[in-house]
Amino acid sequence: MSLLNKILPNVMPLWGGDGGILQAIWQTLYMTFWTAVVSGILGLFLGFLLILTDEGGLLPNRPVYFILDKVVNIFRSIPFIILLAVVYPLTRLLVHTGIGPTAALVPLILGTAPFFARQVQNALLTVDPGVIEAAQAMGLGPWAIVFRVYLREGASELVRVGVLTIISAIGLTAMAGAVGGGGLGNIAIAIGYQRYQNDVIWTAMILMLILVFVIQFVGDVIARKLHH
Repeated sequence: MSLLNKILPNVMPLWGGDGGILQAIWQTLYMTFWTAVVSGILGLFLGFLLILTDEGGLLPNRPVYFILDKVVNIFRSIPFIILLAVVYPLTRLLVHTGIGPTAALVPLILGTAPFFARQVQNALLTVDPGVIEAAQAMGLGPWAIVFRVYLREGASELVRVGVLTIISAIGLTAMAGAVGGGGLGNIAIAIGYQRYQNDVIWTAMILMLILVFVIQFVGDVIARKLHH
């Protein structure tokens, strides 16, 4: 403990209590989990709609695809720091506050879901068209092909793009924390950077890297098991 106090003089007193590092870790996990769950559901839905309504898809519909494609592109193109400000009134309307981890979920989901939708579309494009044609020849309908072909054949790639999206969301939580969202990003900026406490910055960064490495490892293991 004396060695840690010497190496990390500003970190050890900051470890527990309100506004401490343990609370920041929990806030980061909270934001990441709910962003992954809600964005995962929305992204899968939008991704499947994109692949189905595209020209040559199972349910081609040019107007629907055009609208979805443009909506996804617009939200993917807005820098997250600007998105935080743009959706602030919506955040206040939905959660009655503009700061804290729960408030940060609104822009996090709006920024992550379109990104995941595009990744889902790209992952499903890797499914062998011959398998889809064989399923159609067997008389399977569009939604049966979605669940019995696309999800099974593209499971490994979907896991990989899901991991990529979760890691991206972790980075966004740090940015949200810098503007009052809480979490490790808030610790790194509000305390470490603004008070010139480099050991706090490094600790927050290492903790986020550990989280990223764990998620990447678990995702790789699952993807390898699903690959065939």
